[in-house]
Amino acid sequence: MNILELKEHIINNAKDCTQEFKRLFHGRGDLYTHYEYLLVDSIDDVLYLTFFKESKEEKEIIAIAEFLYKNNNYACVLVQKRYLEKAPSEVIFGSLKEEHYIYEHGLKYKTSFLKNQNMGFFSDMKIGHEYVLLNAKDKTVLNLFSYTCAFSLCASKGGAKKVVNIDMSKSALNIGRENHRLNKLDLKKIKFMPHNILKSWNAIKKEGPYDLIIIDPPSFQKGSFAASKDYEKIVKRLVSFAASECVVLSCLNAPELSSAFIKDLFEKEAASFVFKERLENMHTHASKNMERALKNLIFVQSSRT
Repeated sequence: MNILELKEHIINNAKDCTQEFKRLFHGRGDLYTHYEYLLVDSIDDVLYLTFFKESKEEKEIIAIAEFLYKNNNYACVLVQKRYLEKAPSEVIFGSLKEEHYIYEHGLKYKTSFLKNQNMGFFSDMKIGHEYVLLNAKDKTVLNLFSYTCAFSLCASKGGAKKVVNIDMSKSALNIGRENHRLNKLDLKKIKFMPHNILKSWNAIKKEGPYDLIIIDPPSFQKGSFAASKDYEKIVKRLVSFAASECVVLSCLNAPELSSAFIKDLFEKEAASFVFKERLENMHTHASKNMERALKNLIFVQSSRT
């Protein structure tokens, strides 16, 4: 791909943008030679560029963003340089409103573009969010590694009876609580538990049993979780707090670990759960090697004897 092809690709993808989050260019999937370092997102009225390494073509890429800014009614263009310390973000065209939101599935999420390395929302999980939205009705839902509680919002909107969010970060859970209020969702049905999951099995079990369990951990978080060795500890415990008809959405975004890694863990440590399907990934986040991309696997608890 050359710079003219990149421009055409981004402009074509921007033609049908709405208020909802849309990825216009996904270089991180290794499908586009020379631009593996680049992401371009349309987020309501913000055009957001992310560079994962320094580029000799930065000026030309910025020119593409300027063209879209002038012709597609964006209020501003933001550039984030993830290759620099603290991954700074900068407004290069227009101005950013004091408060901004990400929209998905009729829900809105409060975000901060300039304060943190990431915006508190993972766009590649849209199909996973949709699955929970469509399958949470009248269920007790456990959301492990809930972060800012996107899955919880989907479960609540989908009619969940109760949702339990577990995450070590109190600040992330506070944002999650704000997001529920923002969407006028009933907080009486939602619990926010700022716990280390691997040390809180009794507290988790007490709020169950659960009909739908979401496991969406970081691939690695220094001092608290490493998927390669700690994912197994969660799978081992599932049967103890799962309802007899429980469904598990098991997520993993570690390039070095394949879907077989998760399937083997369930077969070994939670054999009463059988693999049902792998959810498709977003076409806007396509990858050359799907086993290195996001993996969302569905397991269903079989009848107990």
